Amino acid sequence: MTEFAEMEELHDFLDRFYISRIGIRVLIGQYLALRRSRTDTDPDYVGIIGTCTNPYEIVTRAIDDATFMCTRKYGDAPDVRISGNAELTFPYVPTHLHYILLELLKNSMRATMDFHGPDGADVDDLPPIEVVISNGKEHEDVVIKVADEGGGIPRSNMKKIWSYLFTTADPAIQEGMIVLNENVDHGIDSPLAGLGYGLPISRGYAQYFGGDLCIMSMEGHGTDAFVHLVRLGNTREPLPI
Repeated sequence: MTEFAEMEELHDFLDRFYISRIGIRVLIGQYLALRRSRTDTDPDYVGIIGTCTNPYEIVTRAIDDATFMCTRKYGDAPDVRISGNAELTFPYVPTHLHYILLELLKNSMRATMDFHGPDGADVDDLPPIEVVISNGKEHEDVVIKVADEGGGIPRSNMKKIWSYLFTTADPAIQEGMIVLNENVDHGIDSPLAGLGYGLPISRGYAQYFGGDLCIMSMEGHGTDAFVHLVRLGNTREPLPI
């Protein structure tokens, strides 16, 4: 823990760096999308912003991608149940939301498979992952919870999970990624876990538009992740200082 505390300045720098990178990609993506011919654009989009983004649809796609990646590694994957407001829509950037949810679902699936034993447990006996979609009071936030029973995170590691340098997976996975294409970290070709930067970048995506990502864990039982999303149009860009 001491060495992570000593890297606080480095972590702060990386937070500012990645927030700036997200901002640059948003500006470039929005400009290019708006420059396209009107015949090539979706009427539900303004640039890269989906005016009627449906969290239920994004969650469903993220579940399919995470299940594919988990099955590729373990041969099977736990079920995921979705509850809450399936009809909810709001303006947001769908690719950002998909990245966040895919990362959380990958982590939950891996934890569930590791904790309950990929070899000793029948997939029907694995506890399902629960995803709840909620519309905040007075429509302030859209909140999505991803809950698993994958054994939780030790309290001593809770601060470390936001580090870009921390992972509980095999370090060989990181070494293997060096030879892969630089774009695979956002796709299903990346490993299920092991890169170390998934959670902090997911939090950066959420915070960029005024939201947040919070993790609550009960060691020996499981972990709940809460994604707070603010509707676009009433927040300012969190420019790093």
